[in-house]
Amino acid sequence: MRRRELITLFGGAAAAWPLAARAQQPAKLPTIGLLAPNTPSLDSHRVGAFVQRLRELGWIEGRNVAIEYRWGEGRNERLAEFAAEFIRLKVDIIVTSGTPQVAAAKQATSVIPIVFAVANEPVGSGLVSSLARPGGNVTGLSIQQTDVAGKRIELLREFVSGLRRLGVLANVGNPGAALEMAEVQATARTLGLDALTLEIRLPDEIAPAFESFKGRAEALYLVGDPLMLTNLTRINTLALAARLPAIYPQRTFVEAGGLMSYGPDFTNLYRRAGEIVDKILRGSKPADIPVEQPTKFDLVVNLTTAKALGLTVPPSLLARADEVIE
Repeated sequence: MRRRELITLFGGAAAAWPLAARAQQPAKLPTIGLLAPNTPSLDSHRVGAFVQRLRELGWIEGRNVAIEYRWGEGRNERLAEFAAEFIRLKVDIIVTSGTPQVAAAKQATSVIPIVFAVANEPVGSGLVSSLARPGGNVTGLSIQQTDVAGKRIELLREFVSGLRRLGVLANVGNPGAALEMAEVQATARTLGLDALTLEIRLPDEIAPAFESFKGRAEALYLVGDPLMLTNLTRINTLALAARLPAIYPQRTFVEAGGLMSYGPDFTNLYRRAGEIVDKILRGSKPADIPVEQPTKFDLVVNLTTAKALGLTVPPSLLARADEVIE
């Protein structure tokens, strides 16, 4: 073969190599940007339930779906940064939990689907147009905490005989928490209770709030959100020191030494969020997927904490408890 023919042959082959290499590169996997609102230690079990449900539905991480994990650590000031990062990464779906987290994602994009595993009052907070027809690019699971505020107060009254003064602690930087706080105040007035409400926005404001409760409140209603959850150990310690029987929105507080919780199973909500993501990955639009609500609420009581507070758990309440921690 003559030299000119060899040059032509290798030149043509070289020109073809980049095309062949590009053809062999795997297509980009559908990518989920997952922003967990708390720390890995608090949220890993729930996130694991989400990933496991995706696997059961045929979406295996690293094989046919990719997940970019971020941990909010209860710090709302970083939410816009995380949302912007997901946009730069060109994720296909954003999954998160908590009203401020969803609001930050929604402000960052009106195109990328957003699924919330947990959000308090998404309609009242302006996250969706309605539960039945969310509209836009957002859908998920609503915990509707205002709907169970009255039940939580009733449980506290059952625990604390003759309850007259109720302390309420809420992070008013969270729109969903602010709505729940207002409902608690209204319900307390209806029941003839004096509600002492303390509004916080930062972790450093938690201890002074409990100082204000001392000698003034007889029980505590804690409005839950990531700020409260990431500071649960401090809150439980302060409640015990202030001799305040407290009710919390989820069992995680009670497992860590809180007195009592009444609320949905958050791990199950994350599993159900996986089912919504599956629908979107298969072509459904968030606007057409109704926002779901929990159908079961669990009552969890910590007997050890009750004894430390010098309280006797009423037999009727004990009989209704879904779980008793000793």
